[in-house]
Amino acid sequence: MDSISSCSSVSAIKSRTFGAPDSKALTLNLRNGVAAFSNSKVGSSRVPPMGTSGNTQPKIVTGEAGYVLEDVPHLIDYIPDLPTHPNPLQDNPAYSVVKQYFVNDDDTVAQKIVVHKSSPRGTHFRRAGPRQKVFFESDEVHACIVTCGGLCPGLNTVIREIVCGLYHMYGVTRVLGIDGGYRGFYSRNTISLTPKFVNDIHKRGGTILGTSRGGHDTSKIVDSIQDRGINQVYIIGGDGTQRGASVIFEEIKRRGLKVAVAGIPKTIDNDIPVIDKSFGFDTAVEEAQRAINAAHVEAESIENGVGVVKLMGRYSGFIAMYATLASRDVDCCLIPESPFYLEGPGGLFEYVEKRLKENGHMVIVIAEGAGQELLCESMRSIHQQDASGNKLLQDVGLWISQKIKDHFSRNPTYMIRAVPSNASDNVYCTLLAQSAVHGAMAGYTGFTVGPVNGRHSYIPFYRIIERQNNVVITDRMWARLLSSTNQPSFLSPKDIVEEKKEEAPQPLLLNGVSSKDNELLEKATSNTCGNVL
Repeated sequence: MDSISSCSSVSAIKSRTFGAPDSKALTLNLRNGVAAFSNSKVGSSRVPPMGTSGNTQPKIVTGEAGYVLEDVPHLIDYIPDLPTHPNPLQDNPAYSVVKQYFVNDDDTVAQKIVVHKSSPRGTHFRRAGPRQKVFFESDEVHACIVTCGGLCPGLNTVIREIVCGLYHMYGVTRVLGIDGGYRGFYSRNTISLTPKFVNDIHKRGGTILGTSRGGHDTSKIVDSIQDRGINQVYIIGGDGTQRGASVIFEEIKRRGLKVAVAGIPKTIDNDIPVIDKSFGFDTAVEEAQRAINAAHVEAESIENGVGVVKLMGRYSGFIAMYATLASRDVDCCLIPESPFYLEGPGGLFEYVEKRLKENGHMVIVIAEGAGQELLCESMRSIHQQDASGNKLLQDVGLWISQKIKDHFSRNPTYMIRAVPSNASDNVYCTLLAQSAVHGAMAGYTGFTVGPVNGRHSYIPFYRIIERQNNVVITDRMWARLLSSTNQPSFLSPKDIVEEKKEEAPQPLLLNGVSSKDNELLEKATSNTCGNVL
């Protein structure tokens, strides 16, 4: 294998040569503060299927004391010798008072900040922000924005700030809105977005671009991007949307197009891993208070009144947990991560009876994904028979009365989705949007932006889509909730032991690197040829 040369100001960072799957040389270089892969063979004709992270090798940079940087792709990884240009922010009056215009190329953000004195430095991500050099000139940028999946507070704010950030910070005037989610790339009209057009949209709920689920056809989407001359794609959506963005990035890379793909993670359930929280979550918790307050007033007004508030949370109970902690009027919170049972000692019915005797009323908050196994058991009972072999009939009167109530009442689950974002989320959406714009202009691609321990970072797609973020019921936050509501945990000692086993810390290896980080390094450096500079 040919020798490798590397030049960088990054201290104590190694450059390695890896064996690529096609047996060609895959080199990790450090150029202008960008860890860049170069490969003489660009991709393959096979488009990765939906739900996978594709063929891109993780960009892992290691340093002293167990330092690991999980870097994001860059345009020069597959289009070498791209020209750079001075960042126009240096002449922007808004930035004239800033002591340091640009983020240092060596700045990274640690994923874990609570460590022991002997702990390795651990995993880091590239810090978000403006760079001194950009890879796009203002007049060549043709950007587009698409929103996918369900509604979420803050969508319009993110759209507004991407448009205004591109225009006011970088002088970009051509921005398209893709109507109706992914399928809008090839089956809908586009909307021309200007600062004037988006000026007041943050005051509205929903998304001005419309949204949809599905409709992901990689070839058609990238054909549309190529035909329209788009070179920056901003994709706003949850984990499924980010999987789609990862596949789009892979196809763009395979075709060798100078197109930056940036993801802005959106999920009202707060179930995206790595980042501190997703936008819209604070608004959702605040809006949930209205439903809880109403339920408490009604339950308190009648004898043995029980108010039940169903909140969003298909697989993760963050909204229910934080809304309960914020409310102080909730007597019981049920989430998908914490199994519960109805009958018997320590069951829900016993606890409800106890609270009603004590207070005369109670409020239950339940995430929509909680107790699904109990619901399934109830549904299976429909097919049971009596002693004579006759099918046991369900109470149709109870069923129709509940259906009528559901039809004529507003469901808090969907009320929360459609409201405009609050002040906290508006600020957060601004930071997300501007960080995404800075990253795309600097030539980064195939990344999602989000805060890690309070610092905005560029995170590879594969880290965002590898798993879901869930409430850890052996964590202190869940313990705080239990102490606040005084509800039982509904867990047996055996359940607690099993949960703690799953959350056990990763053992440290002899070199001071955790087994998880070591697995990551081994995956990235498989077939290592041994040339270490």
